[in-house]
Amino acid sequence: MTSMSDKRRTQGPKEPRHFTLAIVGRPNVGKSSLFNRIAGRRIALVHDTPGVTRDRRVADAVFDGMELRLIDTAGFEDVPEGRASESLSARMTGQTLAAIEEADALLFVIDARAGVTTGDEIIAAALHRAGKPVILAANKCEGRIEPSAMTDVFALGFGEPLKISAEHALGMAELASALEQFAPRAPVEEEEDVLQSEEDQEESEEADFDYRSKPLRLALVGRPNVGKSSLFNQLLGEARSITGPEAGLTRDSIAAPWKIEDREVLLHDTAGLRKKARVAGETLEEMSVGSTLDAIRFADCVVVMIDAEQPFEKQDLVIADLIAREGRAVVFAVNKWDLKNNKQGAISELREKLDRLLPQVAGAAMVAISARTGEGLNRLPEAILAADRAWNSRISTSVLNRFLESALARHAPPAIRGRRVRIRYMTQTKARPPTFALFGNQLDALPEDYQRYLVNGLKDNFDLKGTPLRLVMRNTKNPYDPKK
Repeated sequence: MTSMSDKRRTQGPKEPRHFTLAIVGRPNVGKSSLFNRIAGRRIALVHDTPGVTRDRRVADAVFDGMELRLIDTAGFEDVPEGRASESLSARMTGQTLAAIEEADALLFVIDARAGVTTGDEIIAAALHRAGKPVILAANKCEGRIEPSAMTDVFALGFGEPLKISAEHALGMAELASALEQFAPRAPVEEEEDVLQSEEDQEESEEADFDYRSKPLRLALVGRPNVGKSSLFNQLLGEARSITGPEAGLTRDSIAAPWKIEDREVLLHDTAGLRKKARVAGETLEEMSVGSTLDAIRFADCVVVMIDAEQPFEKQDLVIADLIAREGRAVVFAVNKWDLKNNKQGAISELREKLDRLLPQVAGAAMVAISARTGEGLNRLPEAILAADRAWNSRISTSVLNRFLESALARHAPPAIRGRRVRIRYMTQTKARPPTFALFGNQLDALPEDYQRYLVNGLKDNFDLKGTPLRLVMRNTKNPYDPKK
C-alpha cells in the first residue's frame, strides 16, 4: 500500500446496501435508549446528562424480522450557514445532518413529558427539507402524560406520534408496524437448514481456520486530545468523528468498517483514558472509560497513540501496560510529528525509551505520523498487519525445541538452592496471543530475567514483535519423589 489517498486499496468495494434508519431528536429525549432497544443490546452510552452522544453511531440489527442499519445521532440545533465548525454543538449537528443524508427513513423522537418545544420545531423543519419518510415517536410514555403536553404535536407535520417508552420497551410492536412499509424483511430459513449450516461452519472452521477470513478488530486508544478521532477520520476518508481542540470530545467508542488492501477491518475510535483520580466519582467519565476498556478487550490489535510533543508520559505507560496484560497486539503511532522541531534521531530515541520503559512490548512497531496532514499514514497499515500476523502466529513443536536447545546452550538456566533448573521441552499451546508451555523441573523458581531472555529470543527468531507473549510453567512429575 503506497498511499492513503488511494481509496480503492484502503476501503475496497462498498458493502451491500442496508435499509438505514436514523434516530434524530433533541438532546436527552431518549434516542440512545431507543437505539439500544431496537438493536437488542447495549451499544450506546445512556446517561441523564444531555448531549452524551456526540458522534453518530452505526449498528446493524434485525428488529421484528426487519434488517436495519441504525444510526444514533447527537442533539440538533439550527446552525446558520457558514458557521458549521464554530462550536461543539454545531459540529455535533453536522454529524446529525450527515446521518439524515445517509438514511432511507428517519425516526423523529420527542419527549412526551416536555411536549413540543422550539427545538423540536427546528428539527421538524430540517426533516421536511430532507424529503425522506419520517416516523414520529413520543418517548417516555410509561407514566401519566398531561394532555396539554401534546396539543401542538400535529403542528410538526408528521401526524399522530407513536406512544413509546424505550426504557420500558413499550410501543415496540407499534413501531415495528410503522416500519414495515419501509424496511425489508430478513429471509426466513428452515430451522434444520440453519442448524446444519452452523454445524458445517463449525467443522469447517476447526478443520481449516484462516484468521484473515474474519475482520481485524482494531482500536485506537490513548490519552485525551492525542488525535485519535483525527486519525480515525483520516483512515476512513471522511469526517466520521467530531474533532477539535477540546479534550475529551469522544465519549463513546465508535466503530466503522475499513479495509487494508483486501483485509476487512472493524475500526474503533475510543474515548481518551484519563488518570483514575480524575475519573473517580464522575459517572459519565467512568462510563466513557468503561466503553474504551470494552473496545480494548474486543480488539485483536490496538494502536496506542502517543503525543510527539509529550511522549511516554506516565498515563501512556499505564495504557500500554493494560493492553499488554489484556494480551492484544500493539502498534505505537507517534502523532503530531509535523509539529516536532528536532526530528533527527528522535524516532530512534523513542524506540529505545519504549523498549526500556515497556519491556513487555519491546520491539513493537512505532510509526511517526500526523493525523492532521496525513504524514506517515502509508506506513501504519503495514505495521498493523505485521502485529496481527504475529498475534496469530503458530510455531511447530519441533521448530520450537530446536530454538530451545540453542537458547539453553548459549545461556543455561541458573541453579536454585544448589539444584539446576531443567527445561526439557516447550510447545505452543495457543495463539492470540502466542502462549508457550515450558516443561521441566523447578520451573516455578525460574527467574524473571531468564524468562525474559527466552521471550526476547522467541520474538527475534520468529518475528513475534508487536505482540505480548505468554510463558506457562509446567513441572513434570518425579516418579521417585514420594510426595508426587
